[in-house]
Amino acid sequence: MLPDETVVDSFTEWVRDTEPRLRHALTASFGSQLGKEATADALAYAWEHWDRVRVKDNPLGYVYGVGRNKARRMVSRRRPVFLDVQQHRLPHVEPGLPAAVARLPDKQRIVVALVYGYEWTMSEVAELLGTAKTTVQNHAERGLARLRKNLGVDL
Repeated sequence: MLPDETVVDSFTEWVRDTEPRLRHALTASFGSQLGKEATADALAYAWEHWDRVRVKDNPLGYVYGVGRNKARRMVSRRRPVFLDVQQHRLPHVEPGLPAAVARLPDKQRIVVALVYGYEWTMSEVAELLGTAKTTVQNHAERGLARLRKNLGVDL
C-alpha cells in the first residue's frame, strides 16, 4: 500500500528543513563519512516510522539519537575522522585543527563543531542534545580552551 500524498509531502518538507542540520550534528559526532552514513540511516528510520516521529516534541533530536545509535554500532570507540584542511582554499584555517577537534571529548567536539563550525545557536544545540543552554555553553568554553592549548594559541 502506498502512503498518502500528504504524508509524503509532510515528510519531504521535514527532510528538506532537517537534513542539513541532522548531517551537521552527526558529522560533528562521528566525522565526515560516518556522519553521512548515520544521517542516511536516521532518515530511513524516520520515513519508516514517520507516524511516530512527526508527533514527537523534538523530532530532530529524536532522529539524531537514532542516527547516533546506529553509528555507534558501526564503529568501536575510535576518534572521528574529519577532512583535512585544503590550504589552497582556506589559508586562514590552522592545518592541525581537524585533528585537534577530533581529539576533543565527545560533548565538547559536538558543541564546538556545531556552534563554531556550523554556526548553530547555543539554544539549537541544547535542544538537539536535550540539555540546558548553560551546559552547552560550558562545553563550548572548555572545548575552545582545550583547542587553544592543543594548538598552542594564546589569547
